[in-house]
Amino acid sequence: MERINGRLVNWASILDAKTREQAETTSRLPFVFPHLALMPDAHLGKGATVGSVIPTLGAIIPAAVGVDIGCGMIAVKTGYRGDQLPADRRPLREAIERAIPLSAGHYNRKVVDTARPRIEELTRLAAEAGFDPAAYAGNWELQLGSLGSGNHFIEVCLDEEDAVWLFLHSGSRGVGNKIAQRHIKVAQQIAKKYWIQLEDPDLAYLAEGTDEFNTYIRELRWAQRFALLNREEMMDRVIRQFGEWVGGDVDEVERINCHHNFTERETHFGKSVWVSRKGAIRAREGDLGLIPGSMGTASYVVEGRGDKVALESSPHGAGREYSRTAARKTFTIEQLRAAMEGIEYRDTDAFIDEIPGAYKPIDQVMSDAESLVTVRHRLRQIVNVKGD
Repeated sequence: MERINGRLVNWASILDAKTREQAETTSRLPFVFPHLALMPDAHLGKGATVGSVIPTLGAIIPAAVGVDIGCGMIAVKTGYRGDQLPADRRPLREAIERAIPLSAGHYNRKVVDTARPRIEELTRLAAEAGFDPAAYAGNWELQLGSLGSGNHFIEVCLDEEDAVWLFLHSGSRGVGNKIAQRHIKVAQQIAKKYWIQLEDPDLAYLAEGTDEFNTYIRELRWAQRFALLNREEMMDRVIRQFGEWVGGDVDEVERINCHHNFTERETHFGKSVWVSRKGAIRAREGDLGLIPGSMGTASYVVEGRGDKVALESSPHGAGREYSRTAARKTFTIEQLRAAMEGIEYRDTDAFIDEIPGAYKPIDQVMSDAESLVTVRHRLRQIVNVKGD
């Protein structure tokens, strides 16, 4: 751990100058208390650094939560072992790809039976919050149970004892993105109206007690719940496809579902603050969490150690070292194939920007996080599903 200054604490051993500068800028906001915690996977983001934990008094920065509100991970440990699985994994990958809409802008054609009670819950919660999600996305119901693209994924993995885990990463999809973009814009309009000087316009904030703040919190919480239920819906479908592939029932030994783009009110250093984790998971003592590596590398099931200085947080993944544009210019399809050797995946150059080399080494990230979490399981992929 490195204390960069009185308002910025850093756990990243790999930290480029621009990311460090961005984190320093955010930490200078007068309502950050007691300090910003930079996680081992930190990298440049919009306004605030991805991989940062930002506690604030009396205000929230919508861009510091991120545009994929509630994005996170879910994993299920099954009762199966690797040696019980069929040798041909392609049918499972293709079945998952048929069951779950992949890629940006791809959604369900209808609300399926498993999604219906979740849609009913979200409809009720939206009414209680006083807003209509259809005002943001007319097809929001059809978005529940869809993956998206970029670094979102579905995986089948084996742990160190050969136990089979089902693992996926996604968030609040298009409706969450539009909610986030709306409130980022509102915060920027308020800053402009009241001549609030900011080092970065994406650090515009909403002041607690205002109508704009209260509206954001209500809609933020709804989007966080949507994201969690979205992962639950997809996981149920993955389990169904997995069961059909192995030809038997799937017993859930353990299920873990955690956000890594979210805001909650918490108490730290004696004060009640709003904690925005942008690319970070909550890691209170005993909290179970999920930290995936990049495509083709290890992922981790962890238990929080409750590090107070880190605001009881930990990294959420490997963290990019190359932008998507830079990665596509640097790496080749042959290098991607080599990195994915032995893993069933869709062989396409659309995934070059997700190659492991575009990310920080996950083992280094986990070494940096040694004081933040205890590793319970190390997972290796055998099937990978992604959207273009």
